[in-house]
Amino acid sequence: MDQAPTLVIGGAEDKVNQLEILQTFWKRAGGYHARIGIIPSASGEPAVIGSLYQRLFENMGSRWVQVLDVREREQSEDPRWHERLQDFTGIFLTGGDQLRLATLLADSALLEALHYYRERGRLTLAGTSAGAAAMGYHMIAGGGNGESPHPALVNMANGLGFLPDVIVDQHFHNRNRVARLFSAVVMHPECLGVGVDEDTCALFEPSGELLVVGRGTVMILDAGEASSFCEPYPHSRTPVSIHNLRVHLLRRGDRFDYQRRKVLPPVYQHCPV
Repeated sequence: MDQAPTLVIGGAEDKVNQLEILQTFWKRAGGYHARIGIIPSASGEPAVIGSLYQRLFENMGSRWVQVLDVREREQSEDPRWHERLQDFTGIFLTGGDQLRLATLLADSALLEALHYYRERGRLTLAGTSAGAAAMGYHMIAGGGNGESPHPALVNMANGLGFLPDVIVDQHFHNRNRVARLFSAVVMHPECLGVGVDEDTCALFEPSGELLVVGRGTVMILDAGEASSFCEPYPHSRTPVSIHNLRVHLLRRGDRFDYQRRKVLPPVYQHCPV
């Protein structure tokens, strides 16, 4: 199967000027032929947020944009979702509360349909802020900042599983979330930690390539060859100790092979400041 691309957006993406990230999603979903669905379930004001993104994509030229306003568990469990989603080419998950989003969608007919069409290359997926945080199987549901990394600093929950080997954190450097992503990766070293800044996107291609779009940075934490000196007991406030952890900091145009875990040449040479 050829999976469709997945856009992991750090939140606060430009909605006024160049709209670089939203334009990237729109183009990958089919551009003028895109049939876009917006799921604002993470938001406390789903009608307002859904309408905002609907207007944005319509202004780009989409003639077919729908808000899938799922607010109750019974709605996501409707068996008709498989039929309803067959004509969509792109789904956009908005920001808000990732735990609310995961609770509404987990093990539902809607989530099953999203996986089905994405895995067959028919549905480009994007999530911003909370929508980005929920992309992995292990999800950062909340936590603190400004402290040394330790297990109690981060609250983990089950995400939506679109990127099962990845743990995402968003608003990353903007909200000083480096320590909590370190903590999450120490507890789940099999996963790649991906911290995405605001107005920045990690574009996951089906080929295994990650491309950075936007004005900020994406931090990659790779514990594949690391060793831990101190066993990270859940809920412990003892600082973690980890050795040989690989850290990559990527900016616009940089690429990373997230399957083989290696840096790739950028799509263009960076100009000096």
